[in-house]
Amino acid sequence: MKSALRRRVAATLLTGLGLTVLGGCAGLQFGMKKPEVTVVDIRPLDANLLEQRFVLNLRVTNPNSVEIPIEGLTFRVDLNGQQFATGVSNKPVLIPRLGEGLVEVTATTSLPRLLRQFRELSKMRDKVEYRLRGRLVTGSFGGFDFDQTGEVGVPKGFGETGRRESAPPTERF
Repeated sequence: MKSALRRRVAATLLTGLGLTVLGGCAGLQFGMKKPEVTVVDIRPLDANLLEQRFVLNLRVTNPNSVEIPIEGLTFRVDLNGQQFATGVSNKPVLIPRLGEGLVEVTATTSLPRLLRQFRELSKMRDKVEYRLRGRLVTGSFGGFDFDQTGEVGVPKGFGETGRRESAPPTERF
């Protein structure tokens, strides 16, 4: 009798564990690959003393043979290993199968975070390391996490203090 009870409890636990694992994967069809998210463009939107906003265009590439309906996304941008900006979007976009789509989102940062990055640039860095991470929210697939890193070169002269050797005086007659 005790062994039958133990088998029932074990079967119930295994069933619960199996359903939990399947529930965690419910958003992904078997063999489904994660879409790739990359930054295409960044431009300033507006700014005031305490808050600055930027428009980011993100390219979502779908390597799957089924289209992915994106209902929205959440994201965070880190620069030089430090949090810089965050954002959310509820704009729906349909990423075609074996295709790509652009998603325009707004990123918000604060004055202290912006000033920290200007200080980093003033250290004569020749590149800025970035990390974009977040989650694509989908209806039928549950969602996909993304995490992209890279670096961008800083143009020569950007961040320099503007000090130049003074030219020798010239005389005119």
